[in-house]
Amino acid sequence: MIISISGKLNRVGETSVAIESAPFEYEVLVADYTRRQLQSKTGEAIRLHTMEYIEGGPQGGRMVPRLIGFQTEPERQFFDLFCSVDGVGVKKALRAMVRPVKELALAIEQQDTKQLSTLPGIGPATSERVIAKLRRKMPRFALMVNKDEISDVIDGGSQILAETFDALMALGHSESDARQLIDDTIASGKKFKDTESLLTAIYQRGS
Repeated sequence: MIISISGKLNRVGETSVAIESAPFEYEVLVADYTRRQLQSKTGEAIRLHTMEYIEGGPQGGRMVPRLIGFQTEPERQFFDLFCSVDGVGVKKALRAMVRPVKELALAIEQQDTKQLSTLPGIGPATSERVIAKLRRKMPRFALMVNKDEISDVIDGGSQILAETFDALMALGHSESDARQLIDDTIASGKKFKDTESLLTAIYQRGS
């Protein structure tokens, strides 16, 4: 399985990007939100976390392998969960992800069917199924922020936030308490290089 791809971003299309990773050029499907984030990076070296799926089937003609790309590993994990909801699937999930994962996760966690129903291809019935299946899995994704926005504070971005959240939960904190501790510490403006430094800062604030 191809779990990531690195190379020069040659072009950005409506539903996919082309990445040159010598000696090949790869077409990687992306959601609309990811596409907008990559538009200004044409010609630059980038790395996308990826997942594979097979398009088509025995009833629908030839089967074509596809790559789907994400800027962060938590975004890939969220997409994988989103696809698992009955009635969603890969194509509908790609079409629906027009907003940052953090916003989608918060809407699911807060059971906001109205907001979810505004996503392309996601109506009221599907929104209710998404909430029913995923609501309790959303807290770690609700911590996510734009990769560029957080780069000045945390070197590892959203992945470190997710790891810190999991660590706080393992230490006995509630979901809301863990999120509040992280938000308050990030707001201090200090720079953190890894999960350990962020956890240390969290407990220093509380001491």
